[in-house]
Amino acid sequence: MSDVRINPSILSADFVNMQADLDRIAGADFVHVDVMDNHFVPNLTFGPQMVERIQATSPVPLDVHLMITDADRWAPGYAELGAASVTFHLEATDEPVALARRLRQIGARAGVAVKPGTPAGLLYEVMDEFDQILVMTVEPGFGGQSFMPDMMPKLSGLAAEARRRGSAVWLQVDGGISADTIEQAAAAGADTFVAGSAVFGAADPDAAIAGLRTAAAGHSHS
Repeated sequence: MSDVRINPSILSADFVNMQADLDRIAGADFVHVDVMDNHFVPNLTFGPQMVERIQATSPVPLDVHLMITDADRWAPGYAELGAASVTFHLEATDEPVALARRLRQIGARAGVAVKPGTPAGLLYEVMDEFDQILVMTVEPGFGGQSFMPDMMPKLSGLAAEARRRGSAVWLQVDGGISADTIEQAAAAGADTFVAGSAVFGAADPDAAIAGLRTAAAGHSHS
């Protein structure tokens, strides 16, 4: 069994029928929850109250992605809500390592995300402080954007560095992941995939998850 994780993004779910849509992705590994503050990114989604309700109703653990400024202040609260994983942006924190340690101390997996323009090399020396590194394959803020294949060298570099260090860090990609692009991302070293419309836009989301998992497993390094 390859270590491939498929995390559907609820940005593509029906916000009014959230529980019904969550029940349709029981085969997923995590549900990816995008928290946006209309400041770090030009879009607004929801905050702790909604995340708490999703946590209460989701059949799978929460992978919370904070696209918010001042992550040092706000990220620990999402770990305290019981999210299994909390990812903050490297660009939105003054103390990434201290924040990751705080999240782990609370009991969440600690993730760090980098926008397309941010070099991943900044994370090499501190890689083991994180459980997950998220390479954005679109500019963060909106669902439905096109996958950026030019992010694959960044991913390959992280994967090579993780192997060199014997690191167990998960490498996640988010943005434009579909049956067509997941193979490229897996070949470059990703093992954790955020998919939105490719899952929720399918007639059978669980079958779509299984299809993505198979496609990624056929091209992964593991």
